[in-house]
Amino acid sequence: MINVENISKYIHHQTILDDVSFTLEKGEILGLLGPNGAGKTTLMRIINKITNPSKGFVSFDGDLMKEQHLINIGYLPEERGLYQSMTVEKQMLFLGKLRGLSATDTKTQMDFWLEKFDISAWRKKRIEELSKGMAQKVQFICTILHEPDVLILDEPFSGFDPINIELIRKELLEFKKKGKSIIISTHNMNNVEEICDRAILINKGQVVLQGTIDELRQQHKEDIYKISFKGNMIAFANALWAGYEIIDKEVHSDDTFTIYLKMRQGNKINDLLNAVIGQVEISSVEEVLPSMENVFVKSINAQNEIESE
Repeated sequence: MINVENISKYIHHQTILDDVSFTLEKGEILGLLGPNGAGKTTLMRIINKITNPSKGFVSFDGDLMKEQHLINIGYLPEERGLYQSMTVEKQMLFLGKLRGLSATDTKTQMDFWLEKFDISAWRKKRIEELSKGMAQKVQFICTILHEPDVLILDEPFSGFDPINIELIRKELLEFKKKGKSIIISTHNMNNVEEICDRAILINKGQVVLQGTIDELRQQHKEDIYKISFKGNMIAFANALWAGYEIIDKEVHSDDTFTIYLKMRQGNKINDLLNAVIGQVEISSVEEVLPSMENVFVKSINAQNEIESE
């Protein structure tokens, strides 16, 4: 649906984006990750034609991105932009019209989403009367009123409590089922792991890594295994040798434990099992993959270290 091709952006001789390329496929959720100041918001503004790239181009469904394509995009910026003196109802009617909807169609959509988000009673309230979380709901609804094919969401979970975060996550997954394509910029790595199909990590305007969530976690794994067993902890530890390092443990009872081990010296899981079988009763073995937060921190630190050398 979206193809970002060799995008660079320079402002006052400063490089904001440097040769960034990626695709957003139909029916997928893509996580756009990076520390503050990485260039994520500038990139989203370029996709939405709010600003132009210095180099490169963006295409929409195979065609060079033009103003008319924006009718098929819903954009939720990080800096929220509701008119404070407008009522919720007038705000939605106004923004619906900007996106090409008739007043009748906007009202139909508005009624549906206000009821679904349980805020129908607030339709006559001015935006300035709403709590931050309530205003966030209104802006999210304004983003999806025209049923766009592509959603571009900058920190969509910011300002929400856990219940409303789950509400938004469920809606995004429903949009995905309908074939919608979604870009999410967020610092919440748990949400990335739970709902994103792929992720792209940007630091200092450059693409550091990109791939499916599983690919990225697999690429950064560190041969750590989680082993649960019943038996004597000392007997388990004595069965090991220098090829393994116990990095953490959980004691569930006097004879039930979960151990986190790091493999050393090229040892494999079969070598470990052969060493401890007969000493304890193993109930489960699981490879521990790094979280997306760990992948994020490790990748950013690695790039920063290379640049400082």
